[in-house]
Amino acid sequence: MSHSTISLNTLLNRALINLKRSNELAPENELAPEIEAVPKDSAVRQCCALKNTCLGYQQVVNHQAHTLHYAMKGLGYLPLPLLESLVSCLGGPTSKQYLHADAHLRLILAINSKLKTPLELTPMPKLRERFAADAVAMQSPKVWQQTGDTLMSNIKRFRKKGEVSVRWTDKVIANADDGDMTIRCYQPDASTYRKTIKKGSVHNPDETVLLFFHGGGFCIGGIDTHHEFCHALSQQTGWPVVSVDYRLAPEHPAPAALKDCISAYAWLAEHCHMFGALPSRIVLAGDSAGGGLSTLIAQQLTAPAKQAWADLGEAGQDMFALLERLPQPLAQMPLYPVTDIETDYPSWELYGEGLLLDHADVAVFDAACLKNSPLPRQHILNSPMLGDNSHVCPTYIVTSELDVLRDEAFAYAEQLKTHSVSVRNYTVLGAPHGFIHFMSIHQGLGLETRKIIHGFASFVREVIREQGQLAA
Repeated sequence: MSHSTISLNTLLNRALINLKRSNELAPENELAPEIEAVPKDSAVRQCCALKNTCLGYQQVVNHQAHTLHYAMKGLGYLPLPLLESLVSCLGGPTSKQYLHADAHLRLILAINSKLKTPLELTPMPKLRERFAADAVAMQSPKVWQQTGDTLMSNIKRFRKKGEVSVRWTDKVIANADDGDMTIRCYQPDASTYRKTIKKGSVHNPDETVLLFFHGGGFCIGGIDTHHEFCHALSQQTGWPVVSVDYRLAPEHPAPAALKDCISAYAWLAEHCHMFGALPSRIVLAGDSAGGGLSTLIAQQLTAPAKQAWADLGEAGQDMFALLERLPQPLAQMPLYPVTDIETDYPSWELYGEGLLLDHADVAVFDAACLKNSPLPRQHILNSPMLGDNSHVCPTYIVTSELDVLRDEAFAYAEQLKTHSVSVRNYTVLGAPHGFIHFMSIHQGLGLETRKIIHGFASFVREVIREQGQLAA
């Protein structure tokens, strides 16, 4: 099978559909001749047989059935010796190399390293389509089961005790250039909190709403690819969440995404009463490129750079005027964010190869986003480390240990600390860049994701308490 036509998710899709067949191994005549001499009960033989079986199946194209969710999750239930054998067969990283990554995760990384297609060989529209399909197919199907308004529509929707139901709806608002932009609004169902709360009413005791910016190198991703994480944010915090489908490069180079996200913030500041929230209690979050957008918006809402926006002409001056009128965010949570597009940090060399985001990927996204930008590469509106972060809102920054961007996130946190900004940093050991996409298929990363959301909610509530004490 050519590496140029198969993806990590495609292989896992094939592999674990077959595990449903009670771990059936490939027939003896399908094994490679050199394996025939190996005892039948050996781990090596089982490993190779399973590998051959997996590769022999046709691709499953119905991603909406969430086949990849079951397939990739199923890998984690394989016996540890078999998992380690599969990692070894694929030349994957050992437990000594990645001390905090278990065999399940190292197997995923190993398959990705073997079969990953160089991004420059895939046209961007096709890459977007494939990423969107795979990301949705990895998500738990239950987060896509919308609760209905009738009794019959909810008969099959059993919830665990204390579990909050979340409804969502898509709205179309204006982007920064008066075109159409979709946002997805998540709202916890008030009737699942207390019997005394009328169904359909807004229940938001924190009076807080979260604005989310998806990752994807400013080139791929969307509200569907990050639906599971946004659903979890709303369900676990009890806050409404608004996810922004901003314009993507290279069709819309920087700073189009930044301008669109500021426009979404302005819309939310005006309409936050619809979510039972106050304009002063908007919190920001985003992952990867979206984390970078969060840091830029947090910066520009507290200290808008007049000259930087003037570089964009009249439209930039209008955006600056808008920023001056908007309320400041309450807090932000950038997850493994892009913060410095120029400096080579140690993690760039340590984790730039063999992981889910590598040097080549960064180069492709970088060129697509900045090549035709009206701004120079080293510009405040492209790199948050270059701007004034002295008054940025309280920040809960999340980093991945095995991430090429790890150290620039550390540097951003340290810069905020030098300005006496309230900062907490949570590092997920053994996790690669983009780990929130594995939240429902990898047990450890699922637990870490829940910890992160809980930690950020507690952080925000602490900020609210401190502000209340100061006001008193």
